[in-house]
Amino acid sequence: MKTKMSLATALAFTLVACSADTDDATTSEAPAADAEKVAVIPESLAPFGDGYPNAGDPCRKLGESAATSNYLDDSAVLVGCPTQASAEELGGKIADTVEGVRIVSVSMGDANAGMGEGGTPTVDAPSVDALVPGTDYHATAQIPCGIGGNPPGQQCDAGVKRNWGEDGTTLVEVTKPDGRTRAIYFKGTEPYSADSAQADGSAGWDFATSRNGDQVTIKFGPETYVIVDALVEGG
Repeated sequence: MKTKMSLATALAFTLVACSADTDDATTSEAPAADAEKVAVIPESLAPFGDGYPNAGDPCRKLGESAATSNYLDDSAVLVGCPTQASAEELGGKIADTVEGVRIVSVSMGDANAGMGEGGTPTVDAPSVDALVPGTDYHATAQIPCGIGGNPPGQQCDAGVKRNWGEDGTTLVEVTKPDGRTRAIYFKGTEPYSADSAQADGSAGWDFATSRNGDQVTIKFGPETYVIVDALVEGG
């Protein structure tokens, strides 16, 4: 009788152990929680560029379209981010979510890049107009621009070369959304010309400007650029 009870007890322990192993295996094979869904930035948001704020980043700058027109602001960069995390990293204001894409308005805090904090020269700033590291520009910024006859609802990267000409003229070079550049020439803070070429049809384009306070609007054929004096003269 004692032998039979020992066998039964051993069998019971074996069944319990097998059950525990099965439960552990089931637990270890349970799928992990789904990661945050990555949205695809649709063409309806007019995305452009290779990433924002740096090439290869998941967010992209947004241009003017029916879906973005309500969020465009001349004093901010409009950006689309595929995840909540990438949107929050920009530090701007999340204005809306469209098709899973977070629309973020990022203030143009670098409009006076190369100057002191708040757009004024620092007390200990050297007299030499230093270059932005890694570039041949004295300052860089993003400026409102419009290409192909559109109003200046997009943002274009721009860099300035002060005292570029022998006569003290200044060059502002703007990188358009398609990657090509447009050079605009200044005497003081007043633009007087832009580079042109037969290749892109700009040789015969009209050049006109208008001023509103400390910013000037340049219309060169179907292209429009808005540039603040602080970028041109540095203060």
